[in-house]
Amino acid sequence: MTFLFDIGNVLLKLHFQRFHLAILGSENAPLPADLADLKDPYETGKLSDQEFVEQSLDILNHPLTSDEFVAAWENIFSPNLPMWEVVHTLKKQGHRLILFSNTNSIHARSFLKTYQDFNLFDHHHFSQEVGTIKPLPEFYQSAIENYNLVPGETLYLDDLPENITTGKKFGFSSWQYDLNDHQACVAWLYTQGITLAKSS
Repeated sequence: MTFLFDIGNVLLKLHFQRFHLAILGSENAPLPADLADLKDPYETGKLSDQEFVEQSLDILNHPLTSDEFVAAWENIFSPNLPMWEVVHTLKKQGHRLILFSNTNSIHARSFLKTYQDFNLFDHHHFSQEVGTIKPLPEFYQSAIENYNLVPGETLYLDDLPENITTGKKFGFSSWQYDLNDHQACVAWLYTQGITLAKSS
């Protein structure tokens, strides 16, 4: 069986409030719309790291250095430990594991270096490398072609409903993951023929 894993709020918890606090002075401060608009171009590789950082600092009109901005941008992750237990079990069972995520090169370099367990994955399918993002069909189709996926033998976990909807259209057995209800995911995996050892 092949497993497609989203990263944000599946494998890693996202703490964007840390970034907001560092650059805006408050965890609850909204990002400027112009900065939010850089997300998709950056995550599809249309902006380089340097362009993203420079344009972000221009929009913010903030005295942060580029290095300080990058450090704040990287500091948004923590591991979702119950899901990593699942990953370890699936790897031991011999399943193929693929990272399947909208991300950007600064984040990807950071989490791949910080969390060595990402080495358990056989492949990664990242938006900034393939030039398209979920939930667009092209993202899914390119993964099918690149990794010879058989949809009926592919399980897909993601936290966003729109991404799950597209996954189901391609025939993937798909589960919308909720950080606050990990056991529901474990129960769903059981219905798919995947048995996980209970944590001691």
